Amino acid sequence: MDSAAAAVSAPGPGPAGIAGRSGRSSWSTTLRAPRLDPYWVAGAFFVLYSLLSLTRYRQLLTMSWDLGIFEQAIKGYAHLGAPIVDLKGPGTNILGDHFSPVTALIAPFYRVFPTPVTLLVAQALLFALSAVPVTRLAAGLLGRGRGLAIGIAYGASWGIQRAVDFDFHEIAFAMPLLAFSLEAVVRRRWRAAVLWALPLVLVKEDLGVTLAAIGVVILIRLRPPRRDPRRSALALGVVVFGLAATVLTVSVLIPAFNATGSYDYWNKVDGNGPAPTIPVLTAVRTLLWVLLPTTGLLALRSPLLIAALPTLAWRFVSHDDHYWGTDWHYNAVLMPIVFIALTDALARARESRRPWLRTYARQLPAAVAGAALSLSAALPLYNLTLPETYRTPPAVRAAERLLDRIPDHATVEADIEPISRLAGRCRVLWIGDTRGIVPDYVALHTTDGRTPQELIAGSQQAHPGTAYQLLGSAGGYTVLRRTA
Repeated sequence: MDSAAAAVSAPGPGPAGIAGRSGRSSWSTTLRAPRLDPYWVAGAFFVLYSLLSLTRYRQLLTMSWDLGIFEQAIKGYAHLGAPIVDLKGPGTNILGDHFSPVTALIAPFYRVFPTPVTLLVAQALLFALSAVPVTRLAAGLLGRGRGLAIGIAYGASWGIQRAVDFDFHEIAFAMPLLAFSLEAVVRRRWRAAVLWALPLVLVKEDLGVTLAAIGVVILIRLRPPRRDPRRSALALGVVVFGLAATVLTVSVLIPAFNATGSYDYWNKVDGNGPAPTIPVLTAVRTLLWVLLPTTGLLALRSPLLIAALPTLAWRFVSHDDHYWGTDWHYNAVLMPIVFIALTDALARARESRRPWLRTYARQLPAAVAGAALSLSAALPLYNLTLPETYRTPPAVRAAERLLDRIPDHATVEADIEPISRLAGRCRVLWIGDTRGIVPDYVALHTTDGRTPQELIAGSQQAHPGTAYQLLGSAGGYTVLRRTA
């Protein structure tokens, strides 16, 4: 080795600039490594989902009472008690409504940060986490560029955006479980697929059937001549366990926690409810939204799509028209399924004898990413590009100051909008469902033109022998205080 070579290769101090550039180059190379792509995608969407949820919360744009319901339940868990949700009726145990004990996992964090923001951030994290297996699988099977395209399309998919816009729901826990499980199915890691899927029975009672469907998918993937009797037995066990868990939950566990000893949602699917009137065009429209902009219909070539059938089935046989369309959070759990089914179908299409199919498959990842980003112009994430999203209107500040005048631990009867500011520190009852409990305060979002005098008269009529007076009105909100 000559002296010049020794000077370059020998360890020891060197020019600071060279060392600094080398260090920065090493870090830069590491951070750009393909294996980190899924985590960068997930991190970016975690920031976007969190921003969307928190800006909506800050502007009092709560869409439903579900955020308050889950906060009351998690507050109960956080204080080592039962998940009592007074919004569903005084003393109601939420496990007698829907069986979602998995939400107790948020309780330790809520105990430290007792605010609905904890729930919103947890949901954003769970949704974002589900992007990791989707992106990782696509990149592993299709290449880095196509993997990133599918990961972006998944994170920006309309089903997830609608769910983020819906405040909070327990289905957030199903997203990573489904994604990791189906990734393992495609990779033929059967034990991992089962272990990721089993906790679905703790997320919501209907997901036991989805678990059974995953067992069916595994059986199909174990088709002869590669079928292993032990693995087939494992898959059959998953099918039986999923169906049995659903039957046990809706016939025993939920009724045991329900005050009436029944499962209240049977009336939405059985003959005792009104006749279903779902238009065929509504069902077709929803199915096209689930499959066309997300997968270009190619997911239909993958047996993994079987896992979506239970969710679609219970929605379309229901008498409740909220379940039929593309709003709310009901389509979120379909997104991991259809995107992993798309990846599976794309990988298989490369071996097709049809040239048009191979060409279509090569172009599809970019197309679905473009579709997701284009559709976002009419979806909730677009709001993050608007300056007013980050401003708090004076009316909202005035409404918050008014609601802050309600003391902690007071009993409050409220409609949707005030709930997010009160459920964590007061006992909040749903308007018109206090069941004999006389509230100390009544908090309403008054947009129908009723005067304070009319609201006082209505509250006194709802609670005979009780007198209320106006505590204040601000920002479209009115608060009444009991005086006798």
